[in-house]
Amino acid sequence: MNHPLATLARLPLGWLQLRKDKPRLLVAIAGVAFAVILILMQLGFRESMFASAVRYHEHLRYDVVLLSSETAFIVQPHPFSSRRLYQALGAPGVASVAPIYAGLGDWRNPHNGDRTSIYVVGVRPEDDPLELPGLAVPLGRTALADFVLFDEASRPDYGPIAAELRAGGPVTAELNNREVSVVGLFQLGTSFGISGSVITSDANFLRLFPFRTRGLIDFGLVRLHPGADPDRVRDALRASLPGDVLVFTRSDFIARERTYWDTYTPIGYVFAFGVMIGLVVGSIIVYQILFADVTDHLPEYATLKAMGYSDTFLGVVVIQQASILATLGYLPGVAIALGLYQTAGRATRLPLEMTWERAAGVFVLTLAMCSLSALMALRKVRAADPADVF
Repeated sequence: MNHPLATLARLPLGWLQLRKDKPRLLVAIAGVAFAVILILMQLGFRESMFASAVRYHEHLRYDVVLLSSETAFIVQPHPFSSRRLYQALGAPGVASVAPIYAGLGDWRNPHNGDRTSIYVVGVRPEDDPLELPGLAVPLGRTALADFVLFDEASRPDYGPIAAELRAGGPVTAELNNREVSVVGLFQLGTSFGISGSVITSDANFLRLFPFRTRGLIDFGLVRLHPGADPDRVRDALRASLPGDVLVFTRSDFIARERTYWDTYTPIGYVFAFGVMIGLVVGSIIVYQILFADVTDHLPEYATLKAMGYSDTFLGVVVIQQASILATLGYLPGVAIALGLYQTAGRATRLPLEMTWERAAGVFVLTLAMCSLSALMALRKVRAADPADVF
């Protein structure tokens, strides 16, 4: 026959105590769920910031890129002399180069007249420097005067351009006080710095930005021969070119943009701070619930200690409660966050997606948060003296 103490040890005491006070349990679950939602949303927006900021970095065709040493991030490039790009053409391993013009233009919505800034990219169509998802019209059509391609994943502020173009009608708009014809669509999407974008030829770009000169470009794409090492070519170009340009490989360029948004703007700090706030709020709620539960059941804990149970066993009971609260709060929290991801993604056109890694990481974080609160509440259990209680 089992010993009574052994039988007691196998009982789910943590769950039995939590279940006894259902309103308190529901409050605790809601508190943990709120913290999970807050953390997942902050992490989701932070990752969408990084993913959206490097859309052009990932869809340009290049192995090495040149940019001005004064360029902080892609939305506001600083022009540099195209001579640097053609100097790079003579380096060992370089197969071809392509100049890129970029800048923010003033778009006038053709339906309501509202003006909105739009990112304008100018390329030489013959270079074919972009991999454009959803592109059905050849890039060469932009060589005609005032012809542009429009990003159909832009925010709705620019008007129903994509719908009208698909309906077969001519679509014209005003860009930098110049009438342009939209002749094709592509799909890239928005970012925290770009609400919409158009792509056109280098000649059209210079028509739209008459104060710019052809000899000043914003980015220089360098393609290498098969088998050439991008790191070695990068180092060789850095050694041979003047200091007015920076040279990066594709991975360097992407990492630099991510670092800018994470370190040099307040947005990265805000999202990190939001995660910390979620952890603090969740920890306080769980601590208060567990502390109140321990206080209410202090005579029972004292009785168990008088029966011979150690502080370790009683601590396991409180940790068990914390784990149950973490699990019960996490499940509705992640379900609600998934719905919010879809809603916010449709509203902002940002790439808000739940990943298994993030979901698993937040679950571990939730367990750690609740366990920390349990450890704080355990002080009351350790201090319980049967002689004082009775």
